[in-house]
Amino acid sequence: MTTKIAFIGAGSVVFTQGLLADLFAFDELRDVHIALHDIDADRLATAEGAARHIADHLGASPLITAHAERRAALDGADFVINIIQVGMRDATRTDFDVPARYGIRQTIGDTLGIGGIFRALRTFPVLRALGEDIAAVCPDAWLLNYTNPMAMNVQYLTQATGLTRVVGLCHSVYWTMRDLSALLNVPYEEITYRAAGVNHQAWVLRFEHEGQDLYPRLDALIAEDPQLRRRVRVDMYRRLGHYPTETSEHSAEYVPWYLHHAEEIERLRLPVGAYLGIVDENIAAYEKTRAALADGVPLPVEGTMEYAPQIIHSVTTGTPRTVYGNVPNHGLITNLPASGTVEVPCLVDGSGVQPTRAGELPPQLAALNRTYLSMNDLVVRAALEDEPRHIRHAAMTDPATAAALPVEQIWSLCDDMVRAHGDALQPSLRAVLGT
Repeated sequence: MTTKIAFIGAGSVVFTQGLLADLFAFDELRDVHIALHDIDADRLATAEGAARHIADHLGASPLITAHAERRAALDGADFVINIIQVGMRDATRTDFDVPARYGIRQTIGDTLGIGGIFRALRTFPVLRALGEDIAAVCPDAWLLNYTNPMAMNVQYLTQATGLTRVVGLCHSVYWTMRDLSALLNVPYEEITYRAAGVNHQAWVLRFEHEGQDLYPRLDALIAEDPQLRRRVRVDMYRRLGHYPTETSEHSAEYVPWYLHHAEEIERLRLPVGAYLGIVDENIAAYEKTRAALADGVPLPVEGTMEYAPQIIHSVTTGTPRTVYGNVPNHGLITNLPASGTVEVPCLVDGSGVQPTRAGELPPQLAALNRTYLSMNDLVVRAALEDEPRHIRHAAMTDPATAAALPVEQIWSLCDDMVRAHGDALQPSLRAVLGT
């Protein structure tokens, strides 16, 4: 039977194009069924046109279908790739503008902090409906989630829907190791590494070349280069002893030490509000793609080395691989909460995705990850238990928010965010509680 892959949120056209180029690069996946779904008709049509162009360009012969109705896209799917962004640019701007009135600085705002909390809360209702549809029409499918906030979304999906074949995918570990290899002028293909932690705050626990630890070489390079020391992730590495697997822009938001202090923003060159520019760039890229298709101008087709196509290839062909996945902890990292979502190496082959046990993290790393997971748990509990107070408890627990605001203002900010996001939240969470 033909493998069917459903793209939910396919109107994220640039990302969809990269994933399709990766898929069609595998000979065994050149005749799959690609089922595209998006709630925006124009974006869906653009995604379909781009998919057909990429298939033609790469000499693939997939069956490509486009569906305004989600269940039709999911029906009989073997794999579901979730790339939705609920609320798009307007909701993202709200996530920045309202906290900014309280003096909250954010760079990306999609994982922790006020931005991460409300991005999760407006995504959860869609995830619940998606889970119900999968259970009804493709219960054996693997759900490969790219939508942020990754760890909260995976925890919610597994606890609210009962789905077990859920893996969250992020490219941060892969690109961190590519970048470190280039920094040390060592071929990526020759290094050995192992990382573990939580999404956007995992840690490089092992980094070797030909059996030799590469951390001393990295230390020497940092000592010689003052510009390297002006990066948040390098600053964290120097103090914590293990390199974090996410960019400085992301990493600054998950701790209380940087964004609350103007001198640290200057020292570490932190681009406050950077994600708003990225959103605008993504919209411009979409418009360029739509115009190119309308004019019949060839589109650039580039692979992205993402994990989802690799997983699909391994499961369908039995080819063994190791990828990094975000999965329920269940003893994988022994000094982190069992209910949380952790990022660990996963073995993939014909039997599926099998997370590997990382054991115990160094205590200083686990301490930071536990705070992260505690905040995540409160957000998920807010939705599962219909408890709006937990939204405020999560904001109080968040390190960057707690560093910037007294508790009364945290509650007021949450009230303003609830008002601003309105109908995107489940009804039980729309209450304005005051202080």
